[in-house]
Amino acid sequence: MFFRARNGTFKRVPQIAQNGMEGTNGGMVVYYMSDALFDTAQKSKVTAFKPGFRMLSQASRAPEYISFPPTPCRGGIMANHRFPTCWDGVNLDSPNHRDHVAYPETGTFESGGRCPASHPVRLPQILLETVWDTRAFNNKEDWPADGSQPFFWSSGDGSGFANHADYVFGWEGDSLQRAMDAHTYVSAPMLKTQTIAQQNKCTVRDFVREDFSGCK
Repeated sequence: MFFRARNGTFKRVPQIAQNGMEGTNGGMVVYYMSDALFDTAQKSKVTAFKPGFRMLSQASRAPEYISFPPTPCRGGIMANHRFPTCWDGVNLDSPNHRDHVAYPETGTFESGGRCPASHPVRLPQILLETVWDTRAFNNKEDWPADGSQPFFWSSGDGSGFANHADYVFGWEGDSLQRAMDAHTYVSAPMLKTQTIAQQNKCTVRDFVREDFSGCK
């Protein structure tokens, strides 16, 4: 995300750690759920993704998400994505990365909505949450003179509608299925976990030298 100031300059907006994840270097929180996020039992049966599985949450050119807020936000801006939770049981992908999956035909995943007959296999709900720390940009004197909201995605979209996400399954062996079958909530004793300090050190180095902190 970028902030466009009144003088036309752009500045990159950092991410901020969420409540309960203090100490992390910003980043995204990823949830894998059998039931709604507030349900601590997590007892429903779901089928873990298979090797090679991938899918897309919404589309970068479709106005299917809420737009950027027109007023300053005291706690930052949260972007979230809920991926489809019903699979056709056959295809690991499709040409548009969406036709092999679907959302429940009635209700939602959180309400126990039923999967359509064309996509009968119930998948874990993947929820991505990212909080952008916009607090440093809350002075409306710095916003565009016409009163428009000042935030842009790196794609150049200033509406907020281009917010989307891609998912590629990469868990080892049956580890995700074991975790989902264990009806775990916050802790996951069947998996090897990391401390926040270890997590902060687990980064991927840049393979291409590219200046991405600006706008041309």
